[in-house]
Amino acid sequence: MNSVIRIGTRDSELALWQATTVQEQLEALGHTVTLVPIKSMGDKVLDTPLYELGVTGIFTKALDLALLNGQIDIAVHSMKDVPTQLPKGLRQGAVLKRANFRDLLVHKGSAFLGADRPATIATGSLRRKAQWLHRYPGHQVVDLRGNVNSRMVKLIENPWQGAIFAQAGLERIKLLPPDAIVLDWMVPAPAQGAIVVVGRQGDAKVEAAVAPLHDPDSGICTALEREFLRTLEGGCSAPIGALAQIDQGILYFEGVLISLDGKQKIEIKKEIALDMAQGFGARCAQEVLERGGDTLMKQIRDGDPIVD
Repeated sequence: MNSVIRIGTRDSELALWQATTVQEQLEALGHTVTLVPIKSMGDKVLDTPLYELGVTGIFTKALDLALLNGQIDIAVHSMKDVPTQLPKGLRQGAVLKRANFRDLLVHKGSAFLGADRPATIATGSLRRKAQWLHRYPGHQVVDLRGNVNSRMVKLIENPWQGAIFAQAGLERIKLLPPDAIVLDWMVPAPAQGAIVVVGRQGDAKVEAAVAPLHDPDSGICTALEREFLRTLEGGCSAPIGALAQIDQGILYFEGVLISLDGKQKIEIKKEIALDMAQGFGARCAQEVLERGGDTLMKQIRDGDPIVD
């Protein structure tokens, strides 16, 4: 390892905020750190919906390559963007204490939610789209790409009633409107709100440096959510939500699989003692598959490749 820890990050304002957060924590521990911004494919191709690109890890591949090539020492990601299987040679170093995991609606007036009338909502996430259409089947959902700032501008410029964002992202860069509506009925993406640090396998000095940043509860919850996702996916991506929470030694788990049009929904809610929770995400996913999720996943696989 160089004497300076090089942090690879996407160059969006939110990604830089996350990387700077890691930088500050490492510097507080006495390390010398520098940021290395790297543009991802997901940041370069903005005129095509994510699900039409048919690529997993679209926001992480460039950083993965930089890590494997030795250009950087660690990469910092929004954990929900990271594929459940890291490339060979890379390992998870730390999951920071999780922030708010909810989705929310930024709108131009919310009266349409209580009325039986058409509305147009924007989001680049098929998970959000499917859950919205399940709840509001009369609405139209349009694609919305770009970083948080540009998506906000597009919402202002277009005749949409609202757009869906991750609450943590808007809070982190201070763009959260005071009248935004928290969608507490929408199951978040696995690991939403969590920041993960990824490094090279066998880099003991870097592993030791980032280890104090790890939050055990956040690590357990995100691991189970991603286990649920990985077990359901079976090689493709789909509208899947998962949320694990720990309270007084009990782990509470909620998961959902929804058809692309929002018409079919299979959900699960369970709890288990924390010391019995190993493999719980996979067991919950298996139950979803047995309750019709296998058929639903086959329908999704037979369609176009998609990315949430």
